[in-house]
Amino acid sequence: MYNWLHRVWYEGAASYRLLLPLTGLYWLLVMLRRALFEFGVLGTRRAAAPVIVVGNITAGGTGKTPVTIWLAKELKARGFSPGIVSRGYGGSKSPSSMRVDAASDPAVVGDEPVLLARSSGCPIVVDADRFRAAEMLVADGADVIIADDGLQHYRLARTYEICVIDGARGLGNRYLLPAGPLRETLARLNEVDQVLLNGVLRKRVAELAAIEQHALVFELVASEARRLNGSLTRPIERFRGTTVHGVAAIGNPQRFFELLRSHGMQVIEHALPDHAPITRRSLDFGDNFEILMTEKDAVKLGRSVDDKLWSVPVSLKMDALQSAPWLAQVESRIRSEQGRQ
Repeated sequence: MYNWLHRVWYEGAASYRLLLPLTGLYWLLVMLRRALFEFGVLGTRRAAAPVIVVGNITAGGTGKTPVTIWLAKELKARGFSPGIVSRGYGGSKSPSSMRVDAASDPAVVGDEPVLLARSSGCPIVVDADRFRAAEMLVADGADVIIADDGLQHYRLARTYEICVIDGARGLGNRYLLPAGPLRETLARLNEVDQVLLNGVLRKRVAELAAIEQHALVFELVASEARRLNGSLTRPIERFRGTTVHGVAAIGNPQRFFELLRSHGMQVIEHALPDHAPITRRSLDFGDNFEILMTEKDAVKLGRSVDDKLWSVPVSLKMDALQSAPWLAQVESRIRSEQGRQ
C-alpha cells in the first residue's frame, strides 16, 4: 500500500483518479471543520503563553521534530523557557495530560515525545487536547509553547505558524487525501507565518507557488553514530564502504536511507510504517552487518542490546544569514504577545 500511494502521490501515477470521489468528500469535511472554527461553533482556546505551531500540510514525515528541537534550543538561547506539547502518536491513549522525560516509556507516551525530551532539554507534555497540555506546561513554568505537529489542531490558538515541507517530495500531485498527500488545500500555505523546506525542492521554479519559492531552506546533517548500548560513538564516515542494515519507522524512510548512502554505505533497507514498534527480535537479520536506525526508532529499544545496533542523530543546519532575521521576527512576535497577556 505504501509503495502504491507513493507512486500515486509523488510519481505521477494516473490511478489517483480512482480516489478523487473520496477526495471530494474529504474536501467537504475539511471546509466544514474550518467553517465551524471560523464562525465559533467549535471553540478556540488561548493558552496563558504564546504558542508556536510547527506542522505540515502533507501526510508523512517532513522533518517537523528536528525543527521543533532546533527552535526550542534557539529560544532557550534567547532567554525563553519553552515547553513542548505533542499528540504522542505511537503511544497509548490517556484521558489526561502526561509529562514526558528521557526515561519515559515510548509505548505509553509515544516515540517522538521521548526523543524530544532527550534532545531538547525542555519539559514535554503529551495530550490529544493540546490546550490542556499547554496549560500544564505554563503551570510548570514555561513562558512559550511549541506545538509539535499541531497545524490542523485549531482548538489551540497560536501566535506563530511554521509549515515544514519535504524538499525531496514537495507537495506531491497537490491533491487532497486520499488522491494526494495534502491534509489541507494549498491556500493554507498563504496563512502560515513561515514555510521551511527540508532540502531544496526538486522541481522547476516555474512550477512552484510563490510561498514555496520564498521559503527558508534547511538540511538535516549527520556527523556520528552512537551504539544503543552507550559503549561507543563513532564518526559516521567510519561506515563508508560498508554494508549496513538501515531501519526506519518514520514518515519518509527513504530520506534516512539516502542519508546513509550519502556517506558511502551500501544500505539494506527496512522501511516500516511510521511509529511502528521495533523489538530486538525484529532486528535479527541473520548476519553480522551493523544496524543503523533513526533516533526516533532507537528510543523504542533499551540499552541492553549488542554492539551492532547504532542510532544516527541528525541536526538542523540553516544559513545564519537567513535564520538570524527570521528568529528575530519570531522573538519579536513572542515578546509582543507576552506583553498583551
